[in-house]
Amino acid sequence: MNRIMQTAASGMAAQQLNVDNISNNLANVNTPGYKKSRIEFQDLLYQSVRPAGSETDQGTKTPTELQIGCGTRPVATSKMFSQGDIIETGNPLDVAINGDGFFQVLMPDGTTAYTRDGSFKLSDDGRLVTSDGYEVTPEITLPLDTTSVNISRDGRVTAFVAGVENPEEIGQIELVKFINPAGMKNLGHNLYQATPSSGEPSFGQPGTEGFGTIEQFYLESSNVDVVEEMVNMIVAQRAYEINSKAIKTADEMMQLVNRLK
Repeated sequence: MNRIMQTAASGMAAQQLNVDNISNNLANVNTPGYKKSRIEFQDLLYQSVRPAGSETDQGTKTPTELQIGCGTRPVATSKMFSQGDIIETGNPLDVAINGDGFFQVLMPDGTTAYTRDGSFKLSDDGRLVTSDGYEVTPEITLPLDTTSVNISRDGRVTAFVAGVENPEEIGQIELVKFINPAGMKNLGHNLYQATPSSGEPSFGQPGTEGFGTIEQFYLESSNVDVVEEMVNMIVAQRAYEINSKAIKTADEMMQLVNRLK
């Protein structure tokens, strides 16, 4: 009976984490560039009551093994890097990646982080930064008296300055991609960090060598499907409920045993 409760309890704990993950996906349904997560589970160890091929009392051999499982456990949280919808905003500093790749962001400690969120802003000295003030790299600085800025699909940034007839090219947006983006570490604030599991970064110009293109005046929305997440939540809720009923059934069975005379 104790094994029943432990097995069912592991299932309840697993589904609790599953619902936690689903709720985080739903909470970020309007977060630009957010990529939904999926929790993966594995079954635990098995107790072998009778091995396959053991001899029976009749002199035959059992064709299959008799095993009792011990429940489940979460083993991974995988990011799903499918393309989110690209939505027009009309803001010239909003850029979306249509395809593979990440923007590079310089962190205060000097390390580089990566993001799909292209809702950029300008700092007090004209540098292109994220909503948290982290500088986009390679550095792009708009000249004083800039009247408008243009970002081409291949990442070239040009500015129109008051009193100057021809536009001035001021920088190039460079993208980065990884062989295993799911192995990146989530830092929050729409940022990721490379890890040994993600592999070495590959740098490239947008629109070349498998990199996505840059779409100015657009933002990539979250790739969370609300209907899919709601269905997953119902399934997780029912799984949690049936595991709790298994514990209740084990308790009732122990009550019957305790009443035996």
